[in-house]
Amino acid sequence: MRDPKAFLRAEYEELVKNGFNWELRELQGPSTPRCIVDGKEVIMLCSNNYLNLSNHPRLKEAAKKAVDTHGAGSGSVRAIAGNMDLHFQLEKAIARFKHTEASLYYQTGFAVNAGLIPQLVGKGDTVISDELNHGSIIDGVRLTKADRGVYPHSDMAGLEKALKEADKNNARRVLVITDGVFSMDGDIANMPGIVKLAEEYGAMSYVDDAHGEGVLGPDGRGIGPHFGLEGRIDVEMGTFSKALGVVGGLAAGSRDLVNFAFNRSRTWLLSGSAPPATAAACKASIEVLESEPQHVKTLWDNTNYFTKELKSIGFDTGHSETPITPVMCGESHKAKALSDAMMEDGVFALPIVFPMVARDKARIRTMMNAGLTREDLDKALEAFERNGKKVGIL
Repeated sequence: MRDPKAFLRAEYEELVKNGFNWELRELQGPSTPRCIVDGKEVIMLCSNNYLNLSNHPRLKEAAKKAVDTHGAGSGSVRAIAGNMDLHFQLEKAIARFKHTEASLYYQTGFAVNAGLIPQLVGKGDTVISDELNHGSIIDGVRLTKADRGVYPHSDMAGLEKALKEADKNNARRVLVITDGVFSMDGDIANMPGIVKLAEEYGAMSYVDDAHGEGVLGPDGRGIGPHFGLEGRIDVEMGTFSKALGVVGGLAAGSRDLVNFAFNRSRTWLLSGSAPPATAAACKASIEVLESEPQHVKTLWDNTNYFTKELKSIGFDTGHSETPITPVMCGESHKAKALSDAMMEDGVFALPIVFPMVARDKARIRTMMNAGLTREDLDKALEAFERNGKKVGIL
């Protein structure tokens, strides 16, 4: 007799055999530069909490106050009865920070891509995507009925070829979408080239700036200001779950974009709105960035030092230009062995393996934090050198 559940175990066992499975560790307490994981004090090198804002006193105080004034939950989706003043205040702060006409806060960054992309383009349209875009973009594109084009990573000639093909097919609308910072390699999209081509061919431009928000540009305002492209990117998507230290997604741009988005995005319309504490903490994170620019500077100081030292030890750090610094290992089991050895030495740095990266491109992906001290970084570097030799990478 057929066992409809047997494939679950078989698929999982195959993942384990190939070294492609995730093994969940337990964070016991706050996500801090030095934290407790599986009962052990470790240096955190795999959190997206770039600016260490998740424990900033102003964010915690804002969250506590919002619970007292507005309760634990919103009570509904925003389109019905869950649209609180805190949500509007947050969106005004986002637009101010991003220098855009308006913004819309979503429950997660994934919800922005999954909910907005399929509404911006449909049958008779074309969506053109960088081949290394994040899985949430890929899923958003899969939900469209638009024709699809994929261009080689950061290849402007390839993008122009796809735009010409869309013109040849008389596409009604064309959407060009890219990550701002590519999360596996830490490189930055050629946003000036993308915007130039999009404008030349009458296409919309959409950037997923999840790893650039709070990191790139003046005061961490993202990839648009980083390249001097304010007002020229049609959709700037971002997240609060990384450098901004909380959770939630954002779409920033024109008032027309926002009006369209909250009327059409099912992920926004049909999901309960963010709890008061979350909305208030997100707003506080923006206010901290606006008034305390030292966090962004320290992040980059730490990044430059750590990356330089990794290279001097002999590690291949790929093409990173950001606080995401991969330590290339090649084979998945080797990346896992290095991660386990690092954990024994008190450094929490996770392996990234297939299918998140190519089979022969496994790596330890280090994520820098503004709260790490030079002592922390030196200890981590010593552990990388010792264990890199131990597992045969150096």
